[in-house]
Amino acid sequence: MKHLISRRAFLNGCTLLAASTALGGLTACGGTDAKNSGLPQILIGSDTYPPYIYLNNDGTPAGIDVEIATEAFRRMGYAARFEVIDWEQKTALVESGAIDCIWGCFSMQGRETLYRWAGPYMVSRQVVAVNADSSIQSLSDLAGKTVMVQSTSKPEGIFLSGSDPRIPQTVEVFSIEDRSVQYAMLACGYVDAIAAHETAILQYMKDNNAVFRILEEPLLVTGLGVAFAKNDSRGLDHQLNDTFAQMREDGTLERIVGKYLEHASQYLEVDTIDA
Repeated sequence: MKHLISRRAFLNGCTLLAASTALGGLTACGGTDAKNSGLPQILIGSDTYPPYIYLNNDGTPAGIDVEIATEAFRRMGYAARFEVIDWEQKTALVESGAIDCIWGCFSMQGRETLYRWAGPYMVSRQVVAVNADSSIQSLSDLAGKTVMVQSTSKPEGIFLSGSDPRIPQTVEVFSIEDRSVQYAMLACGYVDAIAAHETAILQYMKDNNAVFRILEEPLLVTGLGVAFAKNDSRGLDHQLNDTFAQMREDGTLERIVGKYLEHASQYLEVDTIDA
């Protein structure tokens, strides 16, 4: 399976298109409320990934993960503060203490031993999307085609590992740091397919009137979690797990998710992930 790191010259005009349609990046997001709350802050390293985290019209962070984190940490006696990070450096940042945790539509599968985890708090499907008129109907149809993924993501690992018998070995994989470029590259026809969280693809189509088609068979069904450093001895992962259980029981999780996604309850069926 051929793996290419996409370069600036290759992106050309599509990069400009992606930049114009993508939501702005986060920098020290949620700072005002966190500073004024009087509570000790928890610094969360994340990345823009609508509908989980993005900037709304007044420049403040919003999204599923922002609301869940804000409420969960409030119950624990902390103020949540989101800050954009270089996603590829997330492990080094949390291990060094530069951030307290990693939270942003973060898949747990295959990373169980790398961090202390709180979760899963939601279910996510990693999927492949193509243009509506594409002849690609299944993963097996990707033979000889080009697929764009975000670097260090689960889709990248799945495609490059060669361990999934459904995926042909002749797929050409392009990896990029900025996931927002994926959509423009697909729309422009520079790649045949993209792979990402289903909810993120659906959100992009809704926000930009894009018409992509998601293949029926998912790459992976996984749980989303919050990652703390292995050497973090504060017990925040255990406290957060207890808080997730409370928020699930009192309906808070379903209420928050329901503001962004239809059929919210299906995204909370974490007990079915390994079924």
